[in-house]
This record gives sequence, structure tokens and C-alpha cells, in this order.
Amino acid sequence: MGEANSVLTVTADGDVRIVTLNRPERLNGVSEELHRRLSEVWRELADDAGARAVILTGAGRAFSAGGDFDHLRRHHTDPELRERSIRLDRMIQTEMMRFPLPVIAAVNGPAVGLGCSLALGCDLVLIADDAYLADPHVSVGLVAGDGGVTLWPMLTSLLRVKEYLFTGDRIPAATAVELGLANRTVPPEDLQREALALARRLAAQPPDALRATKMALAVVMEQLTRGGMEAALAAERETMTSPDHIRIVDKLASGARRPPATDKGA
Repeated sequence: MGEANSVLTVTADGDVRIVTLNRPERLNGVSEELHRRLSEVWRELADDAGARAVILTGAGRAFSAGGDFDHLRRHHTDPELRERSIRLDRMIQTEMMRFPLPVIAAVNGPAVGLGCSLALGCDLVLIADDAYLADPHVSVGLVAGDGGVTLWPMLTSLLRVKEYLFTGDRIPAATAVELGLANRTVPPEDLQREALALARRLAAQPPDALRATKMALAVVMEQLTRGGMEAALAAERETMTSPDHIRIVDKLASGARRPPATDKGA
């Protein structure tokens, strides 16, 4: 289980495990340490014999605002970090697909960039009715390589995928449900309670049948996404050092107003 001061914590509520992105002072922006922990936690939970269902959420007022600016800027000059980040992006996507237990995203606030991909990589998505999704990789000069290209086309119309990935526009909670990017909206004050109730319901299902069903769906997902994932990750590696990306991130990191939807989740 994660420690209280960790960038990612894991707590137990009976046979439910609650994974919390824990950088509330940075809106749970993804640092190098958090990126690494997100690639590791799924295997750790798969080895937890007492776990039957998982909730993924964020501490504070955001689910995750995406990539931390300091972390993003280091990619501009550190080729080893770029390669490591690409490997971690691949691991996170693959480990979440192959994870044998049901995972519920409790989207308690903005889920942006990698934060959005993390939410949509879960099996079920409950979203607070004042929260939103956004994937503005293109708007900051990056390819949507950490999940946008692979996950979104399985969930909604390709026309809508292109609209939101090309523009980076916010998707309000109710619209996310209409598009098939979330299961339902929940009043913010009820979100954790409803997520826990749903997790307990799934935890009470016959475990072998539930696990086998999820694993069969994982095969379908991997067959559909493998080519797109690798193409997007390869292009992301190149755009990490593009002039547009460097200029935009430097401007944002130096104190310019953060746009309506930012980020890269490195």
C-alpha cells in the first residue's frame, strides 16, 4: 500500500482498493515519479490476493491536470528521459488493458491530457457533474500518444474523436456521457460514495467469471489498438522536441495564463 506522503497512494476498503493521484498542490500533474508509479501500480494490485475491485481518483479538486510543466521541459534536452517516458506511456496503457480486476474512474475534477487517458483507460467512468475531460496534446505541439489515439475511437464516433483531439476543447461531464466517454454524472458530494458502492457491487460478482470476461475484452482491445498505439508513441517521441512544443511549454511554464485545457502527460 502507498504511504500517505507518496505521489500515488493505495488504500483498502474491504476488498476494494482506492488508488489516489496525490499531488493536489499541482492539480495531480504528472511528475516523473508519478509517471513511474502509474506504470507499476497495476501489477502490484494484480498481486494483491485480497483485492476484488479498484477505484482510481485524484486528491483535492482535480483528477489530473496532465503533465507537470517542469517535467515536460526536461524532455526538451534529455533524450534518455524521452525514451523512458515513451516506455512508461506504453506500459501504462498496456498494464491497464491487461489488469484483471474491474477499475472505476471517479473523476472528481478536470481530467486533462494523460489524466484524461487514465480515466478513459478504466472500465467504468463516473464523473462529477462539475468536472470535464480534455486532451489538448495537439494544442501544445504534441501527438496524443498516451491514450487519446488508442482509447477514444473505441468509445465514441471517429468524427467526434477528431473534433476534440484536433481542437483540445473541454468536454463537460454531461457531454462526456452523451459521447460514451463516461457512464454517468454524479453530484460531486456523492462521487466517492457512489464509486465505492459500484466497486463493492463488482467485487461481489463471481470473481473468475468477471476476470475471464475482462481478459477476453482485453484481447479485443489490444488487437484494435496495437498499431495505433505504436504509431502515436513514435510520433510523440518526435514532437517532444518540436519547436512548437518547446515554445508553447516554455511560455506556459514561465507564467503565461494556462489555456482552458493544457498539457502532455509525460
